[in-house]
Amino acid sequence: MKTRILGIDPGTNVLGYGLLDCDGRKAEVVMLGVLELKKLPDHYAKLKRIYDRVMNIIDEYKPQQLAIEAPFFGKNVQSMLKLGRAQGVCMAAAVAHDMPITEYAPLKVKQAITGHGDAAKEQVAAMLQRMLHFDDIPKYLDATDALGVAYCHFLQISSPVMSDRSVKSWKEFALKNPGRITK
Repeated sequence: MKTRILGIDPGTNVLGYGLLDCDGRKAEVVMLGVLELKKLPDHYAKLKRIYDRVMNIIDEYKPQQLAIEAPFFGKNVQSMLKLGRAQGVCMAAAVAHDMPITEYAPLKVKQAITGHGDAAKEQVAAMLQRMLHFDDIPKYLDATDALGVAYCHFLQISSPVMSDRSVKSWKEFALKNPGRITK
């Protein structure tokens, strides 16, 4: 069953977004991009533009799930509050479409993509390019960060989880769940 995931790297100067189509254990890039907000007159105008763009993406591309990067605490509390508001309006757009939302810490996304939680944005972008086979790394790495959040979510939902506590081993799990195991 195909699942379309919208990944968002929230920001009030540049917001990144990426869409993945996922089928079983395979993911394919639908699109990625950024919303540049630096020239808008104030924070509230930026929040409105973010909400409108995310609503348009959802209406046009019909993703079933939103994966969004969680704000992290930096040195500047005001920046974190603004980032949280940007994340909130993205979530509001998803909620308006009854879309499930999953948050991921930046460290978890980097770990899932590169194997290192302290990886640079360039490393994440290069690894995603290799794994997902897209041509050019975009100018703003916020787009590949958003794609990374979507891919991290794909990895979470596509991994077989031993939710059936009645099995005692991976072999028994595989025998009971042949559709969830690929060779």
